[in-house]
Amino acid sequence: MINSPIEDIKNRLDIVDVIRSYIKVHKAGTNYRAVCPFHNEKKPSFFISPTKQIWHCFGSCSEGGDIFKFVMKIEGVEFGDALRILAQKAGVELKKQDPKLVTERQRMYEITNLACRFFETQLEQSLAGKEAKKYLLDRGMNEESINKWKLGYAPDVWQGLSDFLVSKGYQKNEIERVGLALKGRTGNYYDRFRGRIIFPIFDLSSQIIGFGGRIFKQVKRFDGQEEAKYINSPATSLYDKSRVLYGLNKAGIEIRKNNKCILVEGYMDVIMTSQAGFENVVATSGTALTPYQLRILKRYSDNLLTAFDMDLAGGSATKRGIDLAQEEGFNIKIVTMPEGKDPADISSERPEEFQELVDSAKSIHDFYFNNTFSKYDKNTIEGKKDISKILLPVIKKIPNKIEQAIWVQDLAKGLGVREENILEELGKTKVEQIEKYQEEEKQLIKKTRKELLEERLAILIIKRPENASLIKKEDLALFSLDEVTVIDYLIENNGKIEKVPDNLKDKVNYMFLRAETELDDIDYEKEFIDCLDRLKDIVVRSKLNNLSNEIRLAEQDNSSDGKAQKLSEEFNQEAKLLKEI
Repeated sequence: MINSPIEDIKNRLDIVDVIRSYIKVHKAGTNYRAVCPFHNEKKPSFFISPTKQIWHCFGSCSEGGDIFKFVMKIEGVEFGDALRILAQKAGVELKKQDPKLVTERQRMYEITNLACRFFETQLEQSLAGKEAKKYLLDRGMNEESINKWKLGYAPDVWQGLSDFLVSKGYQKNEIERVGLALKGRTGNYYDRFRGRIIFPIFDLSSQIIGFGGRIFKQVKRFDGQEEAKYINSPATSLYDKSRVLYGLNKAGIEIRKNNKCILVEGYMDVIMTSQAGFENVVATSGTALTPYQLRILKRYSDNLLTAFDMDLAGGSATKRGIDLAQEEGFNIKIVTMPEGKDPADISSERPEEFQELVDSAKSIHDFYFNNTFSKYDKNTIEGKKDISKILLPVIKKIPNKIEQAIWVQDLAKGLGVREENILEELGKTKVEQIEKYQEEEKQLIKKTRKELLEERLAILIIKRPENASLIKKEDLALFSLDEVTVIDYLIENNGKIEKVPDNLKDKVNYMFLRAETELDDIDYEKEFIDCLDRLKDIVVRSKLNNLSNEIRLAEQDNSSDGKAQKLSEEFNQEAKLLKEI
């Protein structure tokens, strides 16, 4: 009988399916492997065991755990929040009254969900909301899209939403913390979004984490200036615009299926292209591409198409984002938009034209060369210098040397000069370093050679349980206390998992998953004997080193009463053991 929601969720969900909804995974024997999403790496060191329902990274981060630990890590949430996310996926109902599950983060989610429903109701029922909805319909958006993306309207009053949320039991400072209210100089709170069409922003689990607000009719501010077209939620513990891609919660599956992502600029572009049948579209929502966003996209596809105004001048935000994507190894293509048109306009008016534009997207190479050579006269010295001034810094940043060589060849050919000249100038070229967001890296504890050997011996017992018979009773003294308990457990259970004690579960699961990733093409008995001998060697040498230090101190102490002699005899005995290994 299932007596906890945790076990119920684990029984209903498969860890491979859950992890696959976040990152690309590939079959590897009985397991699955992937590039670890928790640290930068090129070769996949992240393994998932469907039989044990666990995962582990055998790379530098060494993270691992069950389905809950993965969601906590990838979503950056507490256990209670991971429980709710997985309960929703599994269709498990959680008891709301359980105070352990009501975290501060959960109250924030409750506020964003209530706010979304408030905005949706205003769009449908208020006079100004109906006017805003007419604007959306006139732009070509249909009712299905309005409902699908949960669009709403913020009434043009100072405290409409705040009063509603307070009536539901939430404090004004909580509403401010979510980014929906602002505190004035007098201490009064007022709504951040007023008189705007509201676009809820979702995380990868489709939970609402923030909002974007768009004006639909131009209004002059009290100072005579025009209102900003869009405003977004500020940074909160739920929402960080540098880590979010609008629409990815709905587009992820299609991006994987098509093996390409179309990147646009705004909410309307995503919604209208999605409505026209292009489901692999996401937006940066007013930010230049960041390493975080690119790392998330990398989980889905290496192929990136940009469909927005490509300002590739000097230090533009667009250029920095494209440069960064190149550095991250993306295959980039540019969808050239007709002047004055955006993806929302084209996909609503003529969807087939948008498809044609996507199909005829230019490689970043062709885009740079065509645009640059069209601006300057390659037949003049000044023109050649201007062209090289734009293209050389771009070439310098290309990480793949083969691709870089192709650009060099093409530039030399285009300018009518020798490749050696281009390479010489390339060497002199200085490039602006792209500012990258620094993540807090945990201090990785490097395993000692002794720890690695102990771990290897445990794995070799799992691979070949008969290896356990090669360990003598006195050999157990070679192992550290933690490893002795694991080795004892493996010997008692003949190298199999049988009712693992809670204090050993993580360690044993890690060992078994590690063993499953091994190929069966080596002599495990020979390697076991070799590892055991090396472990003995390390332990004996360490002991000899300690004895040597003790002898030195004893010799300096005149009152040691023959202690140095006794230690020397012990040293000689240990030295004999070393020769026997």
